[in-house]
Amino acid sequence: MAERERLLAALKRILKERGWRYADLAAALGLSEPTIKRMLSNGRIGLDRLEQICEALDIDFFELARSARGNRDARRHLSLAQETALAAEPRLMTVFHLLCQGWQTAAIGADYGLRKPELVKLLARLDALRLIELLPGDRTRLRVARDFSWRDDGPVRARYFQLASREFLNHGFDGGDAFFALEIRELSEASASTLRRKLDKLVAEFKEAADLDIGLPPERRRSVGMLAASRPWVFSLVESLREAEPAADKPRRR
Repeated sequence: MAERERLLAALKRILKERGWRYADLAAALGLSEPTIKRMLSNGRIGLDRLEQICEALDIDFFELARSARGNRDARRHLSLAQETALAAEPRLMTVFHLLCQGWQTAAIGADYGLRKPELVKLLARLDALRLIELLPGDRTRLRVARDFSWRDDGPVRARYFQLASREFLNHGFDGGDAFFALEIRELSEASASTLRRKLDKLVAEFKEAADLDIGLPPERRRSVGMLAASRPWVFSLVESLREAEPAADKPRRR
């Protein structure tokens, strides 16, 4: 499928996800419905018009391109056996993580104090798992996509996710480069869906920034953590108010 056709298919998919009809997009752009149908059928959309469509849908070109590639609909995962092996061996997991960040094996050994026999053993294990290809001179080549995602119900998340989240939140956020914000509001389902979409976009942009910087030497980069979270939740402080009410006066919660 040509790139133009992929973009058109992505636009139509996003319209469907939003519950928009061609008439809705036409009204947002001040055009007629037949004009919108014609543009989306023959693909004759100029850059200015495409920018207007993205603005109406509250997306940008990068998000449209990601959708055209299918990344939003089909995340790439490691095999269950690969995840299980990484979850079982923290040092193996750490070396694989560093290789995914563009580290060279010599730098890993020097910075983390790994003796060569131990490092080569870990590299050979990753090669056997088909996560990397071990080349002459202890060089490596990834055999998996850098933008893979851990399985939501997989062994890596089960072992590390809660531990990493607690450790991340227990550290102070008082540095100049730190940012922490907690907001509690009541949202409609539509607004909550929009928020989730924007969080997905933020995570994708975080990964894209890391991909752009991966060619820099390790001394010009530093590890940065970003935790993006949103879920239905009532703060216990608010619930304590309900607990103080007389039983007969408590409102029913659906």
